[in-house]
Amino acid sequence: MYNSEPIISLKNVGVSYRRRAGVLRWNKYWALNDITFDLYKGETLGIIGRNGAGKSTLLQVLAGIISPDKGVITHNESTVSLLSLQVGFLPHITGRENAILSGMLLGINKSEIEKAMPKIIEFSGLGEFIDQPVNSYSTGMRARLGFSVANQMDPDVILVDEVLGVGDVEFKKKSAAAMREKISSNKTVVIVSHDEKTLKDLCDRILWVDRKGMCVEGGIDDVLISYNQSY
Repeated sequence: MYNSEPIISLKNVGVSYRRRAGVLRWNKYWALNDITFDLYKGETLGIIGRNGAGKSTLLQVLAGIISPDKGVITHNESTVSLLSLQVGFLPHITGRENAILSGMLLGINKSEIEKAMPKIIEFSGLGEFIDQPVNSYSTGMRARLGFSVANQMDPDVILVDEVLGVGDVEFKKKSAAAMREKISSNKTVVIVSHDEKTLKDLCDRILWVDRKGMCVEGGIDDVLISYNQSY
């Protein structure tokens, strides 16, 4: 299907954590185990799996936030950013201040995020609330601000962790449209989502990950059928 070299390759990758097994006793828990796949330039890859299957851990490995405890991950000189709504929000400072902090934690320098602020405010629809403390925001308002900041990123590979279903119906459509625009510009995108419609609309293929490792890699319909039948 793909003639180019992979932009990222994983071979037998595993990530483990220490987990308490009793008083003064710990055991090793594998959050990911023996994951092998290639990611190609310009494709959109969906990742599915039940809660606790290691999907977010996999994105952190792809982003270089954590290193695998076994296996090999190879990056082919690409910039990678994790688009997450959990980066850098402090409740007692304003949305504007949080946007600057969150953008800097995502790798955007301060002057760039300040220059992009009008676009962030417009996209989020927060208006004058941008200068109110985030602890006065609804969950949907926080989500809109988080996506609007992360949407300013322009890496080679975009990792999307369950953020396309945030906000109200109008904003869901808006965020999906923004992601489609990035996809159409030949960005490489990895999307973790439980929303089958989103996966069908945006992805070229799907990985199904469970606690034993990757079960299925392939076409969208085939993988989703196997996934749903298994549960």
